[in-house]
Amino acid sequence: MSNETQGKMGVTAIALFTLCAVLVVDTLTASASIGVSAIGWWVLMLIFFVIPYGLITSELSTTYPGDGGIYDWVKQAFNFKWAVRTTWFYWINVGLWMPAVYIMFAGMFAELFMPDLSLWGQIAICILLTWLTVWICNVSADIGVWVTNVGAVLKIIVIGTLGVGGFVYAMNNGVANEFSFSAMIPNMDSAVSFLPAIVFNLMGFELVATMTKEMKDVRDMPKAVFLSIGITAFLYIFGTVGILMALPVESIGLVAGLIDTFKTLFGDGVFGTAMVYLFGTLALLTLIGNMVSWTMGASRAAAEAAQEGELPAPVAKVSEKGSPIGANNITGIVSTVVILSYALFAQGNDDLFWSIFAFSSCIFLLPYLFMFPAYLKLRLVDGERERPFQVPGGMAAQWVMSIVCFFVIFQAVVLFIFPEALDLTVADWSYTGPVLVGVIATILIGEWILLGALKRKKEQVEQQEAKA
Repeated sequence: MSNETQGKMGVTAIALFTLCAVLVVDTLTASASIGVSAIGWWVLMLIFFVIPYGLITSELSTTYPGDGGIYDWVKQAFNFKWAVRTTWFYWINVGLWMPAVYIMFAGMFAELFMPDLSLWGQIAICILLTWLTVWICNVSADIGVWVTNVGAVLKIIVIGTLGVGGFVYAMNNGVANEFSFSAMIPNMDSAVSFLPAIVFNLMGFELVATMTKEMKDVRDMPKAVFLSIGITAFLYIFGTVGILMALPVESIGLVAGLIDTFKTLFGDGVFGTAMVYLFGTLALLTLIGNMVSWTMGASRAAAEAAQEGELPAPVAKVSEKGSPIGANNITGIVSTVVILSYALFAQGNDDLFWSIFAFSSCIFLLPYLFMFPAYLKLRLVDGERERPFQVPGGMAAQWVMSIVCFFVIFQAVVLFIFPEALDLTVADWSYTGPVLVGVIATILIGEWILLGALKRKKEQVEQQEAKA
């Protein structure tokens, strides 16, 4: 594919799409639950992980443009077997993650408007939103991009309000937590359970690489990626500080934390209540924008793989307008099944949210364990290819950056499954068991799909030999 395309997305549109994919409101409370040391963790991750990750993504996306994104890169570096695994995890995680996002939506909605709404009432909202997301993604790419752009702007407004509100509240009432330098220093005591959420919050800068047909010029990617990284870094830290200034760390709930923060910031007067409803509603809308961006990107990668015979044929179905309706619809079905299945075992919103979130996040992070080695392999075996953007430094620097990024992803996967990884003797198997079983089951399904892909590939070879 040429670097110059006929799409409509320029630097601003690419950056907004990336911002909507990466900047997530739903897990901001999880990072704040670490405490004030979360600030140190954010800074540490941004310097040693996000900057190398952004550089690597920029080189790969401009050197190997195509709607497959991470699938294309892994396929170029290794073989189609690893490409199939990559696309399977990258795509199916959206259907697994969507329930967690919309469970948070339903919990926040209930907190705002219907405090007595039953668990099954909230489940109904989750299913309705799942299919609204699928419908938006099926209509056209233009509508989906518009939704993600609006979602990105709303995220900036919501998180900016948390940050500004937190500072104003602190000036009038004092801070809810101690903000000393020593308190900000990263430590593992409070971070083990929720540290993976910070890693998760920083992933997705490569997603827009699946939208290259919609771009004016794919060479705009590095500018857009680092513009979105700068905005993301500031807003995550600013929003986390705002929450921690207003709420004691022990009072931060995973689902209701945002609404509780708004209530604390604005008070319970008439004006304050109206502001809580307004910003609470904006926060809810950001969750829809987030799922639209990920469904669009992951489904396009899956559809391209399916058209190559590497995923089942129904995934390859595309509408007249180019929307990957087969992959989108299957995502909706998976999300619905997961919502109903997990609802049978949930004890409460926070339990339901975190269990599904941890499970889906493990699947979501697995492709990145392939992406960073793929980058190194392509540098080694395809170093002569023209690179519109190239990560600075020699191969030693590339090895260091890739290994650090790989390790960050690996430890996040382990901690999502074993939050007490530093002391396995106290593992909570009532939590770890279901998450681990879900991850293993998803991997095994992927291997079954790979067997089908191998069979289809063998048949294609035999047909070509017969024609010859």
